[in-house]
Amino acid sequence: MKVAVGMSGGVDSSVAAVILKDQGYDVIGIAMAIWDGPDACASAGRHACYGPDEKDDIAEAERVCGHIGIPFHVFDCSKEYRRTVLEYFKNEYRSARTPNPCVVCNHKIKFDALLREAKASGVPFDIFATGHYARTVVDRGTGRTLLMKGMDRKKDQSYFLYRLSQAQLSGVRFPLGDLSKEHVRSIARLHGLEVSEKEESQDFYCGDYRELLDVEDAAGDIVLGSGQVVGRHNGLWNYTPGQRRGLGVAYAEPLYVVKLDARNNSVIVGTKDDMAVSSFAVNDCNWISVERPAPSFRASVKIRSSQQEMDAFVEVESENEVRVTLHDAREAVSPGQSAVFYNGNIVIGGGIIDRTL
Repeated sequence: MKVAVGMSGGVDSSVAAVILKDQGYDVIGIAMAIWDGPDACASAGRHACYGPDEKDDIAEAERVCGHIGIPFHVFDCSKEYRRTVLEYFKNEYRSARTPNPCVVCNHKIKFDALLREAKASGVPFDIFATGHYARTVVDRGTGRTLLMKGMDRKKDQSYFLYRLSQAQLSGVRFPLGDLSKEHVRSIARLHGLEVSEKEESQDFYCGDYRELLDVEDAAGDIVLGSGQVVGRHNGLWNYTPGQRRGLGVAYAEPLYVVKLDARNNSVIVGTKDDMAVSSFAVNDCNWISVERPAPSFRASVKIRSSQQEMDAFVEVESENEVRVTLHDAREAVSPGQSAVFYNGNIVIGGGIIDRTL
C-alpha cells in the first residue's frame, strides 16, 4: 500500500514517515509550499508555519526523505492558501473576531488542496498520513470513522482536526497517536535523523499578524460595562477577549477585555469576574462521531487549543447552531475561535463560536 506522508521538516512528520516505512508501507514524502512573501518578515521574525523559513523546512524534509530512502515531492499551494486561509484570517479580524487559521489550513489545505495537487501531478498513493498527535478508529456500530485524542495529552492535536470530513478521516493515518513526544524523539535519534532535537513551530505567522491585515488605524474607545470611557484604542483587531496585557489603561484593579463591540468600535473591559461567560452560540458545526447530534447532550468543551476542557450542556437550536452552557463560567469566550466537543477521548464535533449569550 502506498502512503503519502505530509512532511514539514520537523521531527513529528519525519518520524511518522520512518514508522510507516518500518511497517512495510511504500512511503512517499510530500510537502506544501505556501509562503509567497519576501525573504524576511517585516517585523522581527520567529519560526512559524507561514514565513520565509519555509524553504529551510522543505530542504530539511527533503534531506530526511533522502536519509530514509523515500521519494519526495513539493507542491505549490500558495494561491489556494492565500485565497482560503489568509482571506479568512483577514476577514475575521476585520470583523472583530479571533480566528484560528490552523483549523482552516488542516481542513482545506493540508488534507485537501495538497492531496489534490499531488494526485493531479501523478503521484500515486492510497492513504495520507501526518505527524499529528491524534488517533482514528472505526465505530463498528455506525461505520463512522471517529477522531480521538492522542495518548500524549500534552501534545494532543485533535482540537485542530475537528473540521475533517468522514472522507478525509477514513483516508488518513496518524502514526504518532499512541506515542509520547519523548518516544518520538527517541525514534528519531535511533534512526539518525538530524531533526531529532529540532524545536517545534509554535506560531502561525513569523512576524506581527497585523502585517497581514491590510488595515489602517481605526481609533475608538475602551469602555467599562457601565459605559465609562477609560482609554482609547487604534483598532479592534489589536484585542481579543480575555486579554489583560497591552491595554494601556490605568485602573484601580486589573482589567481584561470582556468583549469587542464592532458596531460601536469599542473595546469593553472589566474585572476577571466580568470576563467569565456562561453561555455562547456555536455555528458552522461539523459532527464526527454522529451524523447529527441529539437535541441536547452533555459534553466537555474546549474553546481554545491551549485551554482545559470544561463541562458543558449543549442544546441544538437549529440545523447549524447549538447553544453551549458551561457548568462553571470562568473563561473569556472569543467569537471566531473554535469550540470542540468531547465525550472522553472521542471528538463529537465542533464549530465556530459566533457570539456570547
